[in-house]
Amino acid sequence: MPGIVIVGAQWGDEGKGKATDQLGDRVDYCVRYSGGNNAGHTIVVNDEKYVLHLLPSGILNPGVTPVLGNGVVIDLDVLYQELDDLAARGAEVQHPLVSANAHVITEYHKTIDKVTERFLGKAKLGTTGRGVGPAYGDKVNRIGIRIQDLFDESILRRKVEAALEQKNHLLVKVYNRRAIEPDEITDHLLTFADRLRPHVVDASRVINDALDNDKVVLFEGAQAHHLDVDHGTYPYVTSSNPIAAGACVGAGVGPTRIDRVVGIAKAYTTRVGSGPFVTELHDVDGEKLRTIGNEFGATTGRPRRCGWFDALVVEDAVQANAFTDVFLTKLDCLTGWEKIPVCVAYDVNGERHEVLPYSQTDIHHATPVYEFLDGWTEDISKCRTFDELPANTQAYVRRLEELIRCRISGIGVGPGREETISLHDLI
Repeated sequence: MPGIVIVGAQWGDEGKGKATDQLGDRVDYCVRYSGGNNAGHTIVVNDEKYVLHLLPSGILNPGVTPVLGNGVVIDLDVLYQELDDLAARGAEVQHPLVSANAHVITEYHKTIDKVTERFLGKAKLGTTGRGVGPAYGDKVNRIGIRIQDLFDESILRRKVEAALEQKNHLLVKVYNRRAIEPDEITDHLLTFADRLRPHVVDASRVINDALDNDKVVLFEGAQAHHLDVDHGTYPYVTSSNPIAAGACVGAGVGPTRIDRVVGIAKAYTTRVGSGPFVTELHDVDGEKLRTIGNEFGATTGRPRRCGWFDALVVEDAVQANAFTDVFLTKLDCLTGWEKIPVCVAYDVNGERHEVLPYSQTDIHHATPVYEFLDGWTEDISKCRTFDELPANTQAYVRRLEELIRCRISGIGVGPGREETISLHDLI
């Protein structure tokens, strides 16, 4: 039975939550393997909208065991707020299993995230201020706090004191902020220990045992390929590895356990925060896409930058992640344009590039080369098979398949769970 990885093929917000939820009734385990609560996944079930920031999207499917892997950084306040909010709305969900090796986001991580971003001024990266980057920084600097540390008070106090010894100098002397008391942080973290303890596991062992027992395991990352700290548009990236290979590191499974890699791509392109965006629109079309697609960040509420589909961006993600399938979302949002531009190449100082340039400088100077495809005016939100789509809509999908060099196996034609067209089974 398969291990399946879900990866965003652009800059996030492609609809990974919808795709993950779509597979949920056929999945036994849903594993978050990277990121923190700096990303929002929106799911619509029976006209009810749910926005999840930290919990795996599959948690809304009965029978799915949710897992937060070792590659996730966890804000415990957010974790329990999300669980309590779901319970208050009558959603019956399991408490996720939590890797003992996952790292914890503390208040000092959030403080440093915010003051650092303000200090950068015009050079700011566009972080969410949720403390995710500083928590990953502490992880690689080997001064992080792990979930398992909450169950040994003496170790936890020593680790918090050691981390704040250097951070308080930075806060006071560079940023002119007050020092943070170690006991304040430690005492707050300890309040979660009893509630958390029954759910803490060796997540790698649990996941591998599940695969050994023919269970279907869905691995879900946050953000997307082009926000990957190694493979994205650095430095305008996240602090982890949302690419498919990150599932192995962030969940503790070997690469041979992965059978399917599904890329999620929006039928146009959006981005939140700073960084290059070759097909970005600053006109009425961009505003129309933002309005029709309700393109505002699920976590921050920030308006997303909008542009036409960039085949170079998605093809690069296909190549690096070895996608077996692509799930195309929000196709319905393109209804009403007479012609729909698709970026098929970049012009960089007179030179044509048909694959994404590796040089950030080239991307910065690139202008899009568009191919104009015939649009459609029909309402496609009620279509449930590919043949029901208008001819021009079908042609748009088939042309994208050619450009990105990967089959499109699912199409989202609306936000609801049922508003989906399946071309090929993903499980």
